[in-house]
Order: sequence, then C-alpha cells, then structure tokens
Amino acid sequence: MMGMSCKDGKGVMDNGKYVRYTPEQVEALERLYHDCPKPSSVRRQQLIRECSILSDIEPKQIKVWFQNRRCREKQRKEASRLQAVNRKLTAMNKLLMEENDRLQKQVSHLVYDNGYFRQNTQNSGVPTKDTSCESVVTGGQHNLKPQHPPRDASPAGLLSIAEETLTEFISKATGTAVEWVQMPGMKPGPDSIGIVAISHGCTGVAARACGLVGLEPARVAEILKDRPSWFRDCRAVDVLNVLPTANGGTIELLYMQLYAPTTLAPARDFWLMRYTSVMEDGSLVVCERSLNNTQNGPSMPAVQNFVRGEMLPSGYLIRPCDGGGSIIHIVDHLNLEAWSVPEVLRPLYESSTVLAQKTTMMALRQLRQIAQEASQSCAPNWSQRPVALRALSQRLNRGFNEALNGFTDEGWSLMGTDGLDDVNILVNNSPDKLLGLNMSFNNGFSPGSSGVLCAKASMLLQNVPPAILLRFLREHRSEWADNNIDSYSAAAVKVGPCGLTGSRAGNYGGQVILPLAHTIEHEELLEVIKLESQCPEEALMGRDMFLLQLCSGMDENAVGTCAELIFAPIDASFADDAPLLPSGFRIIPLSSGKEASSPNRTLDLASALEIGSTGNKGSSDYSASSGCARSVMTIAFEFAFESHMQENVASMARQYVRSIISSVQRVALALSPSHLNGNGGLKPHPGPLDTQTLARWLCQSYRCYLGVELLKSGIEGGESVLKSLWHHSDAVMCCSIKTLPVFTFANQAGLDMLETTLAALQDTTLEKIFDDHGRKSLNSEFPQIMQQGFACLQGGICLSSMGRPVSYERAVAWKVLNEEENAQCICFMFINWSFV
Repeated sequence: MMGMSCKDGKGVMDNGKYVRYTPEQVEALERLYHDCPKPSSVRRQQLIRECSILSDIEPKQIKVWFQNRRCREKQRKEASRLQAVNRKLTAMNKLLMEENDRLQKQVSHLVYDNGYFRQNTQNSGVPTKDTSCESVVTGGQHNLKPQHPPRDASPAGLLSIAEETLTEFISKATGTAVEWVQMPGMKPGPDSIGIVAISHGCTGVAARACGLVGLEPARVAEILKDRPSWFRDCRAVDVLNVLPTANGGTIELLYMQLYAPTTLAPARDFWLMRYTSVMEDGSLVVCERSLNNTQNGPSMPAVQNFVRGEMLPSGYLIRPCDGGGSIIHIVDHLNLEAWSVPEVLRPLYESSTVLAQKTTMMALRQLRQIAQEASQSCAPNWSQRPVALRALSQRLNRGFNEALNGFTDEGWSLMGTDGLDDVNILVNNSPDKLLGLNMSFNNGFSPGSSGVLCAKASMLLQNVPPAILLRFLREHRSEWADNNIDSYSAAAVKVGPCGLTGSRAGNYGGQVILPLAHTIEHEELLEVIKLESQCPEEALMGRDMFLLQLCSGMDENAVGTCAELIFAPIDASFADDAPLLPSGFRIIPLSSGKEASSPNRTLDLASALEIGSTGNKGSSDYSASSGCARSVMTIAFEFAFESHMQENVASMARQYVRSIISSVQRVALALSPSHLNGNGGLKPHPGPLDTQTLARWLCQSYRCYLGVELLKSGIEGGESVLKSLWHHSDAVMCCSIKTLPVFTFANQAGLDMLETTLAALQDTTLEKIFDDHGRKSLNSEFPQIMQQGFACLQGGICLSSMGRPVSYERAVAWKVLNEEENAQCICFMFINWSFV
C-alpha cells in the first residue's frame, strides 16, 4: 500500500508526503462513504469528477481513505460488541457471586441444624423425629407462614400483608427460604437465558430465574405486570382495586384466570394481592400472593368451572445494571391443587420443571425478545414486524385455548352426546363470537354463519416423542385429514370459513408450506399453508385453501416442552385484523412413572378416568412397564354453521374428529420405537417387538439361510444395524405370516418403491403389489420359503400403492426367526428396482 492513515483519519502519507484533508473534504468523503462504503476504481474516479472539492486528491489517496475508514468502522463495531459482552459478563459474574453467597449461607444453615439435631439426639438418648431436613426446606416454609392474628381489610391491614409478602419473596429470591437446585439442562453463561433453578422439597411447586435484560427496570415491571401478553396460559388479569401506600408504592387487588391445558382438567383462578415498591438500594420490587381466609383480607367467591389455586409469595426483583439494562430475579411459587385432576395428569401440576418452562422462563424470553426488537429497526413489510407476528401467534394460541376450555361466559354450551363420550361437542351462538366471521371470502363462498361448533377430545399416547409426532402431523397432512366425509356434510360446513378447517381439509391434496416468519420466543414457527384443491373445476377458479399455522415444540432436544400445531383458515388477501377460528393439536409430555399407558389404549380419557381426591380409579387399565414416556394429546376443531344445520354439522364433526383420532393412533403406533405393529402382525411372541430387534433378527436370518451378510461387515449394535438397514439401497420390506399377508415394516427404499409411509404401510397387502403372473409365481414359491426358509424370485413387474408399475431385476424372500427360532414374518428384498 502506498499510503497509511494518520491517527485521526484526516490525512494519508503518500510517497513520503503527508496529505491533510480539509474539514470540507472530510465531510464530503463521509457523505460518500455512507452512500457507498466500498467504491470501485471507476466509482472513485467518478466521485473526483463529480465533487469539485475532491479534484486535487489523487485516486490512490481516495482508495486509501476508504480502506482506513472501513477499518475504523470495523474496529468501532468490534469495540462496541466487546464492551456489550463485557457488561453482560460482569452482570452474570455478579449474579453467580450472589448465587454462590446464597449457597454458602444455605450450607451454613444445614451444618448448624445438623449439629443441633445430633446434639439433641445424643442428649436425649431416645429416638426423636427427624426434623433436620426441615431446617431450610420444610422449616423454611413454616417460617414463611407465621401464625399471625387475623388482620382487617383496611389499607393498613393490606399494607401489613404486603410488607410480609415482600419479606418472604426476598428471602426466596436471594435467601435460603427455599432449597433451590439447578434445573436440568440449563447451564449459565453469557448466551444463556439466565440462571434457572427449581425447588426441592417445598410446599407446592416453585421455580426461580436470574437474568440480564437490556431494558430499564420500569419497562421490565410494566411488561411483567401485563401477564396475558407473555403467559399463554393466562386468560385474563382484572385489577379490581388500587391503593397507594405512604412509601410511594401501590397495592393492587387482582383476579386472575388460567386456561386448562387439556380437556381433562378444570381451569384455575387466583385471588391475589400485588405490591409494587422501590427498595432503599433503588431496586424495583413487584411481589404477589393469594389472599385467603386466614389473613382475614377481602375475599373473592368461587367461580363456576374454575378451581381456586394458591400463589405463595412470588414476584420480581428488578435492579438497574451498570451500563444500562436490568438484572432481574423471578420467583414463581404456586399450589395448583393437583387433587382436582386425574392421577395420570398430576405430574403437570406437581412439577416445578413444568412451572419453570411454562411461566418463569417464558417471562425471561419475552423480555429478551422485546429488548431485541427495541434495538432493531422494524422493516416496512408487515410480515417482518416482530410485534405483528407475535400478536398473530398469540391470537391463534388464545383462540385455541378458548375453544378447548369452552367457558360459559364466552357463550359456549355443551351439546348432548350420541351415546359415546369420546368426543365432546360445544356450541356458541353468541354475537361476540360471530362478530367478523360473516365476511366474503375471495375463494367464492359467501358465508352466512349463525353459530360456531367445537369438537374436542383428549387421548393418552405411549412412547411417542411429541416433537416427532408433531412434525409428522405438520408435514403429512394427508395422513390424518379425512378424505371420506360425505358431500352432504361437507356442504353443510362449506358455508363458513371456519368449516374449511375441518371437512374441506379432506377435499384437498398436497400442501404447499409458505414460511411467514420465525418468532424468537419459544422457537415458534409461523407460516401460511396453501392446500391445493383436488377438484379440477375449483382449481381453475383459484379455490385453493389457505391456512395460518403456528408450530411450536418441534425441537427433540427440548425435553418436556409442550408441542402444538394450531391453524386457522384465512383469506388469500390476508389482513392483520382478519377473523381467526383456530383448530389443532396440543401434545403435553407427562413424566414417566410406575403406571403408564398401553400404546393400544389411546382412547378418550374422560370416559376412563374419574376425577377426585382418590386419583385415577381405572389406572390399572393403563399400567405398563416403568420408565416409558407418556404424553396426552388434545384435539380441538372449530366449525362455523347455519342454525338449521346444527345437528348435521355436529354429527359430521364427531365423525371427523374420530377419524383424526384413529389416524393419530395409527401414526403414533408407527412412530413408536417400541411397537412396530400394534395389531399383532409382528409379535406372535409375548411382549412388544421394537424395530431394532426386528432388524437384528432380519439380518441374522438372512445370514443363516443364504450364507452371506445382508449389511456391510463390522456393523454392531441394534441402532447401527437398524440405521444401515433403513438406508440400504435395495427395497427391504416385511409382511405378516397369515392368510392375507400385510406389510408391517419397510426401509426407506421400500417405502419409496411402494409410494407409501410407515403409518399407511399396513393398508397394503402383499397380493396388491403383484400382477397375475407375479401372484402365480409367488404362490408356487411360498411353500419353498416356509419349508426351506428362503427363495430367489425372478425379476418382474409389481405395482406401488398408487398403481404405478415398478420393475425389479430379482428378489429374495426369507423367513425371519426370533431367538427361539420361531417365524416372525417373511422378508422380501427387491434388487435394482425402478419405476417403469
């Protein structure tokens, strides 16, 4: 380089001569830099010609100036980034030091209590009740609820309760009132959401989080107080009264309602007091607790269809951070009255980890997302606006929760059953519900809806990862959408846009996913789905169907998170305020236990479980081996209808949801790693047969009968064998040994050859894929397969499940034997196959 910058960037050295730019020249160069930071040689010469003030500067000097200017810009950005990282590390270090100090205090208390207990035991010489474990945990909880005399509901009495709540909350947030343990899978660091801990041994369920957010304390408090905006399970928070305090704080009386996550449990409500104040060190505190009769405060009567929960002292401690932002401590401590739900669902209400994932961590995620949005400029296109996208996802989630819960104050009423209790039907004829639904859609339908109907059900799934099942439902809509709804029922629902979610989905073929955007919080995916019409006449008129769809919980590594697929029909000219009537699926994992559900009993739980303090009356029906993962799936579909067709639509909705339940059962069974065939096709032996075992038996039998290895040598372990078999280039497929053999397993090449999926594989019989000549040839070879154990078949033509001809060079068939040398199935391998 012929030149180098001076320190202030206003001059260069060129050929030993120092050149200093005038302020006017620097200003002109800066303007040019903002327009084009990296100009070409032609552009630089053009700049000199167009800008007279730069005419005495040579092109080489201009080139060097731009190089140095870019270098300084890069250095400034890097310095700014490092300063931000340093501030974050400093704040995180402060949090970790405080956490270390709290743990040291907790250890000191435990050591003191343990020594005191030993001394008393030795002095007494008689067995005494072990209370050492209560020193910090149970004992701490006793201290959190001192037996004070009842206080009145006057401002002075409420202030006394508020001050006590503040003290108890601070002792949980920064002290040793609760024994906290680090939440599994959460490691603190500069890029983590924060330090997350869950309670051990305390009353109810509790979670705590500490984190750094780039928002001022007042803004943080404002966001967290608006709980319905970030807590998806929160239906509403009503502020019934506000009382100012002498120290500049406020006391608020709140009534809060939470949605039930499934049809098998009632919703929760809370009667709360919230105290906001500023501490002496400048920290902002927002703490809450339930008001109950023992405190003699103002009361709230019980509300129909809600179970009154209890919030123990909880809240937010928000401290300003050096260099901007806030350090926040969050504590959530609840008693969700688990006695009111079936025993199989109690892990959802007794798990501090679930509370941390659904509430505590969600608050931190919301704060971080809003902070990131504030630091970035919003694009003019509405689809790129994070606030608009978040509002859409919240509307979908809230609409689904409203349909699932069916509150009477929203206008929902329960219809009678058809003799079975597997699907519940709710009807809503309220004007508020129908407001905005009677609109003209561009797809040619003129809706005149007078009611909305919701069909909902829940079922228990066994040993199926929610993330995998959700991805399958999202990517393979045709596997669960019903194609056999009669035209009369379809026409009944066709009048309304919401009906398209149900019956019309079955009249459409392939789906085209049009990604709308990824939202940051909770790893959600918001997208538009285009369902292409199978009817040629409608396709020519452009009557394709569009859905707005929300997916969450598709990450397999996020253990324990809820998976949701919620969608609603939209107009092709979709607007921000378009009416939405959501439907979809919610899959909630349940912690493993001694009692688990059979994978073949994925029926509605409402008819099998009795709610009460005694727990699950029929839990033995669902018992299985310990340690199997369970989850509960809830399905809710909404339909708009005309009043005179209510009964017809209700009948159609029941049929449609039952068909979905049947499809989901088949898909779940196919996706379960432990149960390949629930109908007995692959397990004449007692107990379940998993695909890894089948793959091992299949390869062993091939080696035994043909004397060669099916897979490459050196492959060991069930998982490796299954993986290699799955990716084998030849089509390998198994069929049951019975009069009409059906396919029970196929590798990827086999599925491609049959043009089907694992879920639909059992619908294909062996004789369907052969023509007359092939069936005759197979019938003549079948006795040899059963007697000799194998047979080599000549090449020929077979048919896929779609009726397409497939040619193959040759085929091999052999018996698959188990460890006791009993025949499990017949395996076929089609070599060098291709579509004709």
